[in-house]
Amino acid sequence: MTSTCIDSTRFGRIEVDEEAVITFSEGLFGFEQYRRFVVLCPDEKSPFRWLQSLEEPSLAFVVIEPRHFMPDYAPTISDADAEALGLHADTPILTFVIVTIPPGKPEQMTANLMGPILINGVTRIARQVIVEDDCYSTKHSILHELMKRQPDAREGTDAGTHAQSESEHRHR
Repeated sequence: MTSTCIDSTRFGRIEVDEEAVITFSEGLFGFEQYRRFVVLCPDEKSPFRWLQSLEEPSLAFVVIEPRHFMPDYAPTISDADAEALGLHADTPILTFVIVTIPPGKPEQMTANLMGPILINGVTRIARQVIVEDDCYSTKHSILHELMKRQPDAREGTDAGTHAQSESEHRHR
């Protein structure tokens, strides 16, 4: 098993197994030149992760699986995106959204539900897509969604424990 080392500005020196590398054939919107990333989990108890570039040590995005705050999130993606990712009915998919946290105002953090990052769980090929649903925004309040679901938590319902499958992503 081969590994890659990177001296990230946020996490210091990290060693990454090549099997954990996620490849974006087209990069992320606004960062198209960077194609190789890894998802880091510095705090196992937190739902937040870091999408760290392996090509630019200072480039890292806070991401979260939307199921943690919006369990019914099921974006419609284009057939072209599904094909580019090599998705089939039984392909496991990881879905992340980029989080924006205003300095000093974590309660105002938002998630970009219009541009999720989809990762083919088998090939590790990733793509940031534009969803075809009008009900999602680029600045969706995470706290607002959690507050809407608070009664569910009091009733003992754990809405965030299911694994997201390809069937939850509709394509046209």
